[in-house]
Amino acid sequence: MTVVSSQTARTRRRGLPRASGGQPWPPLRDDSASLDTRYVSPPGVSATTEAVASEAEKDSVAIRRVRRGLPRVAGSPPSPRTADVDPGAMLQRRGLPRTSGGDPWPPPRAVPVTATASAVEEPVPTLTTPEPTDTPETGATPGPRRRLRRGQPREPQRERRRYRGRTLPHWAGIGVIVGVGLLVLGAVAVLLVRWLLAGEPLQSFLTDYPGEVPLPESAPVGLPWWLGWAHFFNVFLMVLIIRSGFQIRTEKRPTAFWTPRWNPQRKISLTIWFHQSLDLLWLLNGAIYLLLLFITGQWVRIVPTSWEVFPNALSAGLQYVSLDWPTENGWVNYNSLQQLTYFATVFLAAPLAAATGVRMSGLWPKNAPRLNRVYPIELARAIHFPVMLYFVVFIIFHVTLVLATGALRNLNHMYAGQDVVNWTGFWIFAGSFLVIAGSIFAARPVVVAPFAFLFGRVRC
Repeated sequence: MTVVSSQTARTRRRGLPRASGGQPWPPLRDDSASLDTRYVSPPGVSATTEAVASEAEKDSVAIRRVRRGLPRVAGSPPSPRTADVDPGAMLQRRGLPRTSGGDPWPPPRAVPVTATASAVEEPVPTLTTPEPTDTPETGATPGPRRRLRRGQPREPQRERRRYRGRTLPHWAGIGVIVGVGLLVLGAVAVLLVRWLLAGEPLQSFLTDYPGEVPLPESAPVGLPWWLGWAHFFNVFLMVLIIRSGFQIRTEKRPTAFWTPRWNPQRKISLTIWFHQSLDLLWLLNGAIYLLLLFITGQWVRIVPTSWEVFPNALSAGLQYVSLDWPTENGWVNYNSLQQLTYFATVFLAAPLAAATGVRMSGLWPKNAPRLNRVYPIELARAIHFPVMLYFVVFIIFHVTLVLATGALRNLNHMYAGQDVVNWTGFWIFAGSFLVIAGSIFAARPVVVAPFAFLFGRVRC
């Protein structure tokens, strides 16, 4: 920075002209009242003025260095105005002299040095982890650990997927609690029923009602081959129907859509098409089963023909709960509890599932307001899901009792069509189980889409 005497004419720094051939801008004028470090002293400035300017520039550099906490340049002589300044203080910033040839204003004085955010830049502290060392247990050296700067944002944790408002760990905890509760209730029920059966009243009840009602003389004996095949197809389709139905309830965005060729305006998800196609096959298998059931006379095995079936069913239930299970002879006759359960499954639950499924499907007429008021779709939805849960519970208990009450003989009855104890029915059952498990794994859009394409168009 240079200081120029007020008697000396000074020119302001000028730039390019604003018009072609014009004078540089801004116009020439006296700037003695203001001075900038970028201005150059005009010729003819006295030596005294140059010395004052040089001294003022040195003071400015010293002040800036003290404020920034920087040392003076090595080897440079101390300024006469700053040599006696206390190291813990700095010179006040000074301006232009008030008179020509005078000292800069105000007079030099020392002020305490205060550390501010703008003057002293503190280093950012870092959070370091201990250096990796060899673990005494394994002797292995763990990998380098990352340094974390204070205030560094952590990666947001991915939110876990929720199923009906709860995550999988929540549902697992609920399942464990429910399972433990059921075990406790079951143990209490077994002890209570065994204590009751030890009394005389219930002993007489079991004698009068052993648990089964004898069949008519004309009832067929044994299980025919077509009953085994119908049983296998029913299980195969029911498992896939339950799986696809549960997928429909949990699916947020379908992976593909199906449009029928006879109605281009209609569009449903590929999962719904697969579910409804399985329903049609299940209904066809059930119709064939019912037809053969009444033709061959096998219906008397699952249709009650006497009111005594109810006390006998209660007797069979008490025997099951007490773990002193009734003697099984399914080749000839079912006990009364089995008979009522099979009757409810074939003639009550299955028709309810079919009626509610048709109401929610595309087979139901859309332009039938009176029929829709009589049978609203909300009612069908309220019934359809509990019926599906009934089938799930029935399958669990049915398979459990088949395996627990003479597995080899029962599997021969259902799959091999013979009343012997060998491994034939077991291996047929094992093969059918592998087929069902493979179908569950293969029931994916990439496998289902080619079959759906035979009856319409599939789009993603």
